[in-house]
Parts: sequence; structure tokens; C-alpha cells
Amino acid sequence: MNPPIAKKIPQTFELHEDIRQDDYYWMNDKTNPEVIAYLEAENSYYNEVMKPLENSTTELYEAMVASIPASESQVPVQSGPYFYYIRQEKELQYPIYARKHAIDRAQLASAEEEITLDLNTLASDDDYLSTTDIRISNDHRYLAYLENRDGTDSYTLFVKDLHTGEILQDVLPNVYIYSSVEWSNCGKYIFYVILNDLQRPHQLWRHEIGTAVTDDVLLLEETDVTFNLFISKSQSSRFIFATSKSTTTTEVQLIDADNPLTAPRLFDARREGVEYGVEHWENDFILLTNENALNFTLLRCPVENLSARTPIVSYNEAYFLKGIYPFKHQVYVTGRANGLEQVWRVEENALVQLEWDEAIYSVSMIQEQDYETTEVLIQYQSYITPKTTISIDIESGERHVLQETPVTGDYDRTQYVQQQVWVPTAEGVNVPVLLHYKKNALDNGPAPLILSAYGSYGYSSDPFFSAYRLPVLDKGVILATAQVRGGSELGRSWYFNGKMQHKKTPSQISFRLRII
Repeated sequence: MNPPIAKKIPQTFELHEDIRQDDYYWMNDKTNPEVIAYLEAENSYYNEVMKPLENSTTELYEAMVASIPASESQVPVQSGPYFYYIRQEKELQYPIYARKHAIDRAQLASAEEEITLDLNTLASDDDYLSTTDIRISNDHRYLAYLENRDGTDSYTLFVKDLHTGEILQDVLPNVYIYSSVEWSNCGKYIFYVILNDLQRPHQLWRHEIGTAVTDDVLLLEETDVTFNLFISKSQSSRFIFATSKSTTTTEVQLIDADNPLTAPRLFDARREGVEYGVEHWENDFILLTNENALNFTLLRCPVENLSARTPIVSYNEAYFLKGIYPFKHQVYVTGRANGLEQVWRVEENALVQLEWDEAIYSVSMIQEQDYETTEVLIQYQSYITPKTTISIDIESGERHVLQETPVTGDYDRTQYVQQQVWVPTAEGVNVPVLLHYKKNALDNGPAPLILSAYGSYGYSSDPFFSAYRLPVLDKGVILATAQVRGGSELGRSWYFNGKMQHKKTPSQISFRLRII
């Protein structure tokens, strides 16, 4: 069977005195019978070519499905008198959100589960459901969530009374998909961000529970189309941060969550090229900024004197700092070093890096932990270690593994290898490449290799465990991930060297890979 060949119909476009020709523009019309016929021919050709591999494909698919556990449940995260978590049943399409009332983790086993939101019930018979930004009020009575059924970024905000199980009449339309909903601490007001005609989040509103949407108050409007507007709550719950953000510049306004009727307060006016984020810790704000610091630095200032800024630690260009997690008795910072994700504790004006046994890994802070917690929850994984939740005692630093994601079947991690190699490009730049394969893959000489790479938007390709890969690895295939420029694996300079005038560099990777 010969492959189908699409006909050429020249179409010329002119823009900014640049002329280009597209011979296949005619395929833009999805209703054109010729387009449909060509796509059907492509599908037929694919089925014919792949037919000899049907048995292998079925075998791999069935092995992947068999690796899915009957149920999965996240480690419960404490917030006040409750521990919140998400669980997923294998036979159900959507997750279930739940909580248990307990003083500490030791009481969880005997505590009764309360389902706060079952997305399977919510979905009913609809073909599509997406829910995001689930937010619990400080008194733990109300649950706000965003719902969408058409696949756009425009969501509808609903509020559920967890005491009665009822959905309130407070229904707010056209709310942005994420980072767009927060409660005041009194639970009477909810802040939300809506979209403009360009589908960009641009206005921040305040709604009083029990009142009409037409009575809502506009607090902020982002008029620059290159900026998006987001909101988030401080770890301490004291402040709501309204952040206007472009690809190069940030501006933050502060809302006192204890006094929700007061006007927003500007933290630092936008200046081109200056990016920053803010957190609250006791009587201070902590500022993470790239001003005079390519890979970001940590500063602090009193809540009542935003201009009195002093360094928390000395700037170190080897550390790309990305997140601040202040707890009442300890501050943690996340970022990157040596091409990998890292977590540090702030101790006596220094960053102390958490150490791990494996040479390759991903590590992150679990979100929405209680500000006054006595334990910090860390998520750890690698190519050979399943996703693991670790509890670290804030005072002693003692670690306990709370959960390791189960792997169905006989999984022996000692039979698999992960390693990082550095490969020079044609222009002499060393690119890190992460490898993952079974120990015996190279016993009989060269092995098949699947190479993946992504270098855009500062997105980093980090190692993560997937049981779905195991059937492929067991066939002797080597999986390789090239962490090319355009990502942030090696800091901001790695990102900048793969964008704008350097944008061609991510795709100009040519190398020979030899595994010893």
C-alpha cells in the first residue's frame, strides 16, 4: 500500500512585507470532503503499516493497564482541624475530594471520611468535565470550585455548603481557569478573576456570599494586554496577592484577608524586566526577585515598611530560586541546582539543601500545608523510585516516609538504571541528557532508544516515575530526555539562550550518544 500524497494548491500570504506560500492551506477547511477523504486515507495507511505490530501493541497496552492500581489516595494534608486529600478509584473517571476530622496524623486511621466533592457525581452523563481551584473557607464550612464543560478557559464558580451539602445560589460566570479564586478569612467574601474578550484574566472582583452578582465590586483591572492577572493566598492566610504578570515583568498588590473591604495596596510598581514574588512570614514579607540577580535572590521587609529591604541570604548564581514556603517556625525555598529540582531550609542567613540518596531525582513541596504545622510534607520521585511523600519534623529534621505510590505486579527497582550524561553540541555547549533503561538492555550490543526533548517557556523536563514505562523498558528500550536550552534546568541563562534571537538553538542539537 502506497502512502497517500496530498495535492498542492498554492496559497500566498503577505504580512509585514514578508511573502510566504502555503501549498496545503486548503486543508484548513475541516468541512471540505476532500480534506476528510485525505485524512481517512492517512488513517487507512497507518492501520496497514502498523498491522504487523498489532500483537506487540496489544501486549504493551495490556501491560500498561495492568500496572494501574485499584485505587490511589494522596497523603492527607492538615488544614486546621481537618486533613484534606484526593483519592482515585480505578473504575471511576474522576477523582474524589475528601477530608477527615483529626487532631493529628495518628488519628486518621480511625477518623470517618467525609466526601467534600465527588466529581463523578458532578459529571453525571456529560462527555466532559473539568474542575480547578478548589478553595475551602477558613471556617471549613464552604468549598468554592471552578467548573467547565466546554474545554475553554472560561469557568463557572460554584460554592458548596459542606454542612448541608447544598450548592449555594452564588454562581459566578466567566472566571479564569486557575489562580483566580480566594476566600477572605471571615468567609463572607470571595475574590475572583474574570476573562476579557481575548480570554485573558484581567479583572479582580469581590463577591459577598448571599448577594447578587450584580452587586459585586471591581477591585483591580489589568489594561495592558501583555499582562495577565492572578491571585493567590499567603501561606499564613493573612494576605491575598493580586499579581499582574507578563513574560518579563511582575507587579503585586496586597489585599488584607482579615480586612477584605480595604483597598489593595501596591507592593512594588512594575518595572520592565523585574520579576518578583511575595510571601508573608510573621511580621515580614519575603521577596523573591530577579532585580540585579539573574537566578533570583531572597529579601525581607517589615509588613509596615515595604521599602526597608534586606537580604535573607547571599545571592548565589548556582541556585535558581523559584518558590518560598514560610511556616511559622521554618522557611523553605524551592528551586534548581546541578540541573535538578532542590529544596532548601533557611538557617542562620544561609540556604541548607536537603540531601537525597539518588543522583537523579525530582523533589517539591506539597501545596496548601498549614502555616502552623509541625511537619513539612515533601514529594520525591525519580525514574526508578515511585512518587513518595516524606514528612520532615520541623524541629528535629527527622524524616518519615508516609506513602510510596504502589506499583502493581513484581517491580524490582534494582533491575533498572538511571543516569545523567553531558553531551556536547556542535557549538561546544554541554547539554544534560537523562537516561532510563533496564540493566540488561545493552548486554547484546546497541539497543533501541527513544529520545525526547522540549525547550520552551522555561519549562524543565525533570525525571518522574511512571509504571506505564516499565513494559517498554522491559523490552530493552532506552528512554532518553535531552534537557535542551529553552528550559530552565540550568537556570535562567539556559532559558534565555533558547528564546528570541537564540530560539534556533534548542533544535540545533546533534550528537552521538554512547552508553558505557
